[in-house]
Amino acid sequence: MANIKSQIKRNKQNQAARLRNRVYRGSARTFLRKALVAIHSGKEEESKQAVQNAIKALDKAASKGVIHKNNAARRKSRLMARLNSASE
Repeated sequence: MANIKSQIKRNKQNQAARLRNRVYRGSARTFLRKALVAIHSGKEEESKQAVQNAIKALDKAASKGVIHKNNAARRKSRLMARLNSASE
């Protein structure tokens, strides 16, 4: 445990930020997983909706700074590639 007052405060701030960020990171992962399951199920309309939800969650996480914007872009690109290959 820190002895310095400023470090004690910083630890509290880091903990609060971690809990806030966890919500956005977790929802992005959940929507991404749901999209992949929908793509593998073969239902085209359901897959498109699930992918749109995943993209929205990734964009929100990137805008909050929870994940890097290039990380979100890469995940969206791979997701769209899977959707397009499955629909062919």
